[in-house]
Formats: sequence, structure tokens, C-alpha cells
Amino acid sequence: MSPVALPQQRAAVLHGPKHLSIDDRTLWPPQQGQAQVAVVATGLCGSDLHYYLHGRNGDFALQAPLVLGHEAAGIVTAVGPGVKNLVPGQRVAIEAGVMCNNCDYCSKGRYNLCKNLRFASSAKTFPHLDGTLQERMNHPAHVLHPLPDNVSFEQGALAEPLSVLIHASRRANLSAGQSVLVYGVGTIGLLACALAKSRVDINQTRLSFAKTHGFAEDVFCLSASPKAKSPEEQLRRAKDNADKLLEVFGEDDGFDMVFECTGAEPCIQMAIHTAITGGRVTLIGMGTRNTSLPLSAAALREVDIQGSFRYANTYPEALALLASDKLQHLDKLVTHRFSLSDTAHAFDLLTRGMDERGDMVLKVMIGSGAPPSRH
Repeated sequence: MSPVALPQQRAAVLHGPKHLSIDDRTLWPPQQGQAQVAVVATGLCGSDLHYYLHGRNGDFALQAPLVLGHEAAGIVTAVGPGVKNLVPGQRVAIEAGVMCNNCDYCSKGRYNLCKNLRFASSAKTFPHLDGTLQERMNHPAHVLHPLPDNVSFEQGALAEPLSVLIHASRRANLSAGQSVLVYGVGTIGLLACALAKSRVDINQTRLSFAKTHGFAEDVFCLSASPKAKSPEEQLRRAKDNADKLLEVFGEDDGFDMVFECTGAEPCIQMAIHTAITGGRVTLIGMGTRNTSLPLSAAALREVDIQGSFRYANTYPEALALLASDKLQHLDKLVTHRFSLSDTAHAFDLLTRGMDERGDMVLKVMIGSGAPPSRH
């Protein structure tokens, strides 16, 4: 079929660091097993921001123009051959990862570890798989999840970061009655407060937001300090800060479960010291590539340290939680909204972390019909 005969659509395309344009692209019909989705809402996250600012996210560097965005929901507009579970007009949350369904990891239900997985908006694989910052996209139907009637498109987009937390909780075997400490006040950290009520960060404004809106019962703000002159000094400082934190929270023995959502070396170090003997630290944040750890403090107290990467088989539970009354004040997480044409301005605002009125920037949503925010 000639592209000349096909309709056009707009996409926010990243060509390099801070080089983002709104391009017209051919809208191809969905292929076998695919559905076409009109993207209504996309939430911007930290990995999107890394790509926008640096043209890379950790080891994954842009090799070709890429459409960012992977926290999204929309409306099915067409289905390809063989699709039986979706119909045009259906509202769906978009799971960004496309697994191979052939390897051992996929057969064991751990498809987040699939070596052949392609993740929309990630430069890990080449050719890259474009993300959701476009008017319409074709995506495998089996990773499109129907939205409950009482879940909005923006809430459906939040199913992605919520899935990260659900997966981490499963990995940690979190159970009722355990004390939980969360490091970080980004969207992931705030969503962790659906499970925990104590949190730590260096941003007092975000901590106040967490407590005011019922995300946290208690908070602790780390004091800003000059960079440590040596790894040894940094480790000593982490231990001192951890002791002070436990004293403030009245948890002298430590917390049963610690979710580290910052990826920052000082917080990872503190996490080990603030876990109870026999407790567990789950690493969720992606930040420091190489970290000095107080391993003896973990080994001698049998503190387990485990990683948690993305998610697998979590969307049904995430959407059920969003449809329930168990998660309060979620709409408060979305602080700013932009249209697709203003995507570059949205990223610039996210970079600053504060708008022109001095208001905090937390979760920014991009939508084809979204009114522009003041910035």
C-alpha cells in the first residue's frame, strides 16, 4: 500500500539532546495481532526526561529518532487480523513492553527479563520501538488492557508506574503488618505510599505534599550537605543519617521492608542501615551505575538486597486497584497538562521542577486534547 494513500498523524520525535520536533508521519493500518490506539493521555517519567536532556538513559543511547512516552492510555480505533479480544471504541491502558513469548523467562512469567523484549520509548534495542507521544500507534493487542469504566485515561496511564510498585512488592513478598520505609518522592515513591506510610527525601516541598494529601503518615527530609571527600566519609555519613532517621521515626530496630526509589548512592547506603535485622531492601530507582555499599552491615545482619526491574503480569491488578477505593488522592499526582504540540515545553518544565507560579511539578500529562498549563 502506498504511503501517499494513507492518512498522516503527528508525533513528538526526539532527534538528539533537547532536539524534539512535532513531525507528520504516515499512519499505517494495524498488522496481524495488532490494534490501533488513539493515545489520549501519556505521563512523562524520569527515563523520558533523561533521553530528552542527554539523548540517552544510562547505557541506552539514541541511534535513530525516537518517540518517547510509555505511561499511556487511549481508545482502540481499529484492529488487525486475528484480534478477538478488542473492538474499536474500547478504552485501554497501553503496556509498553513487547515480549518474545518464546524464551525461558517468558515461559516462567518473568517476561520483564526477556532478552528479546522491546520496550516502547527505549533505545535499548535497535531498531527502536516508538513510544506513545503520538496521536495514534499500532501495538500488540495482547498488551492492551481494557480500562474499568470508572478509571480515567490519566489514571490508566498511572497503571504503568503503579505496576512498577506492584512488581517490587511481589518481589519483596510484602505482607500486611510489616513496617515499610520508602526513599524518594517521585511518582513511584508516592505510589509506594499506597503500601507504606513513612518516607525520606531531600525535597521538603514534595515531602509536605506527601503528608498533606495522605500519602505518608510521617516524613523525613535529608539535609543538603557538600559532596563527601571520600567513599569512606560517604559511608560514615550514610550511617549517621540512618541513625538519625530511625530515631525520628521511633524505629530503633529498623524497618521490615525498605523500598529505595531514588537510585541515589547515599539513599541506597542508608537503606541498608535502616532495614531491620533480617529485613529486606528492594532497589527500584535507576540512578547511580556503580555504588559503594556497606555490605558487611547487610551480611552480618542478614539484610537481603534485591533488584526490581519494570514489571510482569501486573496490569490487571494495577487497574483493579485504580478502580477500587483503596488508592486515595491519585489525581493529585498530576500537576500539569500539555497538548502534544507543547511536548518540548512540558519537558522543559519537568526539568525545572517548578512552574512560574512556584508550584511543584510532579507528574506531567501529555494529551491530544489537553489544555496547555501555565509554565
